[in-house]
Amino acid sequence: MPDAYSSCFLVDTHAHIDGPEFDADRHEAIARAAAVDVRYIVNFGDDMASSARSVTLSEEEPAVFCGVGIHPNNAVLLTPEDEEALALWAKHPKVVAIGEIGLDYYWEKDPERRARQRQCFIRQLDLARQLHLPVCIHDREAHGDLLTILKAEGRENTGVIHCFSGSFEMAQELLRLGWYLGIDGPVTYKNAAKLPDIVRRLPLDHILLETDSPYLSPLPYRGKRNEPAFVRNIAEFVSNIKGISFASLAAKTTANARRLYNPTTRSEERRVGKECRS
Repeated sequence: MPDAYSSCFLVDTHAHIDGPEFDADRHEAIARAAAVDVRYIVNFGDDMASSARSVTLSEEEPAVFCGVGIHPNNAVLLTPEDEEALALWAKHPKVVAIGEIGLDYYWEKDPERRARQRQCFIRQLDLARQLHLPVCIHDREAHGDLLTILKAEGRENTGVIHCFSGSFEMAQELLRLGWYLGIDGPVTYKNAAKLPDIVRRLPLDHILLETDSPYLSPLPYRGKRNEPAFVRNIAEFVSNIKGISFASLAAKTTANARRLYNPTTRSEERRVGKECRS
């Protein structure tokens, strides 16, 4: 992500706008995001084909960066060809992460297929270490196995738990391990249960804002297609529940995104604080 700061802005750190849901208005959706100061979008692949599309999209759109990887619902044993492709993509200047990877026990009940998810996840954690890239982790109803794997296999990895859905106790454990937590549209839902209170208690320096477009639209767009511009609604909601100004939240979460996905620019955080101070 470029170094220059001209104003406070937001980053949608997780989207899937390469898919068919955006074929009719992909460029316009990116422009709508820019119009509300969502300056950058990190688009994630969920298999080798969508990862390739994400790389191509990042080349076509200056605002788009990307991650490449295999989602647990598409879990396979990585072939040498897959690993070679991931390693080649890792050299691309706009590939900033391996992801979306992880575990999903909500959709997958078969023990053998769950084991395959774990194998694919562990292999991609290892690849990310070798490629010197952070990871974006999907975790749905697999909290125990996720923590076990991160403690055993992910001690040298860094990254974000996308669309965090665990308890405050799990959040504390992840924070001790150095992970970021992604906050998405569900935090705005009336049935969000404990999530808003968990977010209120989280330290700002470990929060990332995401849309997961085209899924999980925040209020007032729930039930409609999500898009990167709506990360602003999430930011406004989070700033309210944390009792801080929108500018302060934008400055900090943008600095977090840059720290994770572009570590060479950490010195820029001081400038963010000066320019976005409320």
